[in-house]
Amino acid sequence: MRFGGVTACDNFNAWIKEGQIAGLIGPNGAGKTTVFNVITGVYRPAAGSITYRPGNEQEYSLIGLRSDEITKLGICRTFQNIRLFNELTVLDNVFIGNHLRLKSNVLSTVLRLPTYRAEEKELYEKSLYLLEKIGLADARDEKAHSLPYGMQRRLEIARALATDPKMLLLDEPGAGMNPQETSELVDFVREIKEEFQLTIFLIEHHMDIIMEIS
Repeated sequence: MRFGGVTACDNFNAWIKEGQIAGLIGPNGAGKTTVFNVITGVYRPAAGSITYRPGNEQEYSLIGLRSDEITKLGICRTFQNIRLFNELTVLDNVFIGNHLRLKSNVLSTVLRLPTYRAEEKELYEKSLYLLEKIGLADARDEKAHSLPYGMQRRLEIARALATDPKMLLLDEPGAGMNPQETSELVDFVREIKEEFQLTIFLIEHHMDIIMEIS
């Protein structure tokens, strides 16, 4: 991946098996986030290939697909700098993650027809279930910005889980966390991997997190 005359990612090769927790480690500026941006369609690589085979389904080339198309295939990510809707509630932040799975058409949504209302109810129940799983059900009506940093990170992951991913990309989830929060994060990632049968690709520059979690 090149930006003008600068090469941000070159000769990167990886094979990640289904159900695996794989870690990518390196110093800041090494191009780790660029790898995620290429996988998720933010950037289009100048050369190379990216293929994805979810379960026993067909193999897909991710080159040239939009980010939303890649998410629909089952790949979702979080960011090094937490990206939440800070003025929305915890519950609404997770609910927004469901939007790619909405089946109702625009007319049904605008007019709030019974088919849309039924689907909306189902997706809110799903969002509450995810909040239960990450330990934030009691905070569902609080604004996202009011949560402690570690809980904001969990909320971002819950929103990613709302897209029904098969593969979850975590970009330095331990960034800015204290040792206690980091330890809880390691346990949390292991739990969601088993609970939701995920394949996880993790970026970190802290060797201890990579060694403990992958």
